[in-house]
Amino acid sequence: MREQERGGAGGRRGRREGGDREGRREGGREGRQELPPQTPEEQARAICLRLLTGMPRTRRQLADALEKRGIPEEVSQAVLSRYEEVGLIDDAAFAGAWVESRHRGRGLARRALAQELRTKGVHTTLVQEALEQLDSEQEEETARELVERKLRSTRGLERDKRLRRLAGMLARKGYPEGMALRVVRRALEEEGEDADELGYPGL
Repeated sequence: MREQERGGAGGRRGRREGGDREGRREGGREGRQELPPQTPEEQARAICLRLLTGMPRTRRQLADALEKRGIPEEVSQAVLSRYEEVGLIDDAAFAGAWVESRHRGRGLARRALAQELRTKGVHTTLVQEALEQLDSEQEEETARELVERKLRSTRGLERDKRLRRLAGMLARKGYPEGMALRVVRRALEEEGEDADELGYPGL
């Protein structure tokens, strides 16, 4: 008799516990279902804010990200325009900061900087305005510094090969050919190379 009572009590406890667990699972599912789905506008705002938290972005970059996530274009444009109004998107400020950072950090010249900004969707007018902070004198000074840092690693090479390697390094960073050759030739002259034998007379 006692065993039956114990068995009955245990069965009741098991049923109650099982019912409680099932109720919690159902309650959890119902709780999740109570959250309304995000509208396209809410999705677009969340995507933009998440991307802007990491680093500044251009309007084009954000528009491309929204398109990849299936946000309708009219919704995307409305959200982006609003973010421009409140200053969260500022392509002019982005371009100015990009030019300063990439010129100082990587030694990029105006031509290379313009290409990078165009690929990020910055309007041509804003690109030109941002590049105005760099003049030819500053560009050439940076070119000289780049060559000075690289000069030692070319010692032991033939003179023409040194000139081509150093000038090629500057060309890849966007420096005009004439400026690149002039800067390199001057650096080699100062190091004691015979400029008349470098194969680029008149530069």
